[in-house]
Parts: sequence; C-alpha cells; structure tokens
Amino acid sequence: MKSEFIKPDWSPRVADGTRILVAGATGGLGRALVEMLLEGGDCIIGAHGATQRFETDDPRVFPVQADFTDEASCSAFVDKFCKQAGGLDALVVLSGAILFSGHWNDMSGEEWEREISINLNQPAFLARAALRQMKRQETGGHILLTGTESALHGGSPTSFPYAIAKRGTEAMVQGLAREGAPDGVLVNGLRFGFIESGFHQRWHNRSEAQMAERAGLVPLKRGGHPDEAAALMIYLISGWASFITGQMIPLTGGDWL
Repeated sequence: MKSEFIKPDWSPRVADGTRILVAGATGGLGRALVEMLLEGGDCIIGAHGATQRFETDDPRVFPVQADFTDEASCSAFVDKFCKQAGGLDALVVLSGAILFSGHWNDMSGEEWEREISINLNQPAFLARAALRQMKRQETGGHILLTGTESALHGGSPTSFPYAIAKRGTEAMVQGLAREGAPDGVLVNGLRFGFIESGFHQRWHNRSEAQMAERAGLVPLKRGGHPDEAAALMIYLISGWASFITGQMIPLTGGDWL
C-alpha cells in the first residue's frame, strides 16, 4: 500500500516572497518580529500600528496606521494589504491593550465591553478576514494569535477582562484551526508569560523595581526577551511548523510551575 505521508517543503526560515501582515507591529514584540523577518529574507510585510506609524525606509515594509473599531474596519485592513501585496500568507495579531487601570469590579459596562472588543473581537475579525482570503488563494497560510499564561489562572484584579478575552482566544485558535485545516490554513497561538516587551510598563505603569520583583518569580529568574518571542513566531509561520495547528504554545520561562 502506498504511504499517505507527504514530506513537506521544510525551510528553517520564512520563505522569500512570503506576504506577512503584522497587527501591532509598533510594540516591543511586533518590532522584534519585523526586524527579525527582514534580517532573514525578502518578505513582504504589512506593519500595523494603532497609535503610531511603523517607521522604516525598507521597501519590503508597508507601514499602516489604523484603528480597528469594528468588523468592517478589520476586514478593510486585511483587504487593503492583500491588494498591496497580491495576497496574504501569514497574519500575526499582536495588538491588544489593558485600558482600565483599576479593579475590574469598578469598571462600567462600557469600559468592560471596550476591553473585550480590543482583545477578543478585533483579533477574531482580523483572523476571519485572513482565513477567507487564504481559502480563496488555494495555497494555505498561517494565522498566529496571542494569549497569556495568566489567563489559565483567572488573571488579576486589574487584568480580569483581558484574561477572559485571552482565554477566549484559545477557543478561537482551535475553532479556526478546524475550519482552516481542509484548505491548508494553520492556526496557532502563543501563550506568553512575563516578556520584557514594554507591555507591563505601558499598561500597568510598572517601575523597574516592580519589573525586577516580577522577574524573580520566574523559575529562570528573568523575563523573556522580545527576540525569543519573535524567533518562536517565525518558527510557527515557517515550513518547519507545517504539522502544527490548533495549538497554544507557552513561552513562560517555567512560570506557574
């Protein structure tokens, strides 16, 4: 009987010409990812920032500044990049925010809904638009979403709605992976632990002393570097990860062991 196993076209890096859309490219993780992609080959990158433009003179990068307000704006964002680049091979969603700094019990309904919209609804709308495009291309693709390890533990009083949204992202990864598998669309997520990307200083106003104290709780006694996260993201959108879909990959330094 003839084997049904098919050896994939493995590549230790993202292939030249790959069209990658990075939502949230102006944050610490996004910048690290774009810079590492540019060092590794001739990709076509859409670098998105919500409040600022990704500054670069590299002709391989399309800087896009956009604010995702609803499903229509998310779809338009994906469609615009597809027209510029001629298609879409990978979507990486790094955008997200914690806008309310107090205890979740003091949030208004509107503030709660805004946190859920930014951290769950927007990634869902972006991923759905990307999935539709990749299905039309008949060449498959990769969708990479982001979660947080703290979501498995209920978050904190100041990040509870964020944790709920990120726990929902885990279900989204599984559901989209089932939907995309017949067409070769691989959907995965990264469950980040304490990464020194600037996120905690920006959204929680953490001081250097607080950052050091938090790093001391990690078994490896440090926070993760953005380049470590970028390397894992690149692996997951490369040919090496062609048999991985529907998974949340932790990057935590052993946190919560």
